[in-house]
Amino acid sequence: MTHPHAPLDPTQLDAHMATAVNSIRLLTVNTHKGFTALNRRFILPELREAVRSVSADVVFLQEVLGTHQKHAVRFHNWPQTPQYEFLADSIWTDFAYGRNAVYPDGDHGNAVLSKFPILRYENLDISISGPERRGLLHTVLQVPGHDEFHAICVHLGLREAHRQQQLKLLCELLDSLPEGAPVVVAGDFNDWRLRAGQVLDHCNGLYEVFQVAHGCLAKTFPARWPLLRLDRIYVRNATSHSPKILGNKPWTHLSDHLPLAVEIHL
Repeated sequence: MTHPHAPLDPTQLDAHMATAVNSIRLLTVNTHKGFTALNRRFILPELREAVRSVSADVVFLQEVLGTHQKHAVRFHNWPQTPQYEFLADSIWTDFAYGRNAVYPDGDHGNAVLSKFPILRYENLDISISGPERRGLLHTVLQVPGHDEFHAICVHLGLREAHRQQQLKLLCELLDSLPEGAPVVVAGDFNDWRLRAGQVLDHCNGLYEVFQVAHGCLAKTFPARWPLLRLDRIYVRNATSHSPKILGNKPWTHLSDHLPLAVEIHL
């Protein structure tokens, strides 16, 4: 117990003094490592401008590069910082990176960019077997007026059997969180067979924002002619409003996935 006359920790003081935030704008996008579909062109600077234009408070990124030595030599406009830091720039003051895949030239994984302080984060290895490396990036944000806000960035495997095990690990993580805390789970689920619900429906209070708003999940892949419903935004202990598929230019040529955006109210 804190002594009644003990000074508040500065972060606690900021949280108490700040006006409560009850509306948060979210964006999730598979960045395809900063290249167009089929890796024809490096477009990370264009992607940064597009991400900025959405004015999201929290951004969930998948397939973002930490480092890549050969690309850094090959492309004259390759950033001096990791891709997630380049995308955050001066707009998102806090960011977290979960390195999943490591290879001789570099590494890639998931990232979360936030306009709110990131109190802590953990990258959970959910790789099942073989060379495919996957992770759940779990970040805890300090949103004024709320004790904790949990943002989990997801990129699941390509094989159905792997995804089913990874979804169970995600549910175990969700079950470990405080019961009343707001939670967002967003990213690329690779669930083209639409079987994730068989597992996630057992996670108490979790719902997918497009499923609730439109009765079906969003078509996001491939970006130019979307047929598959791979990307998702799940929410718990919050309400979602006006979910959108960003399916117009420039998004159709900035990745092989279309981004998803939504506003949630706490």
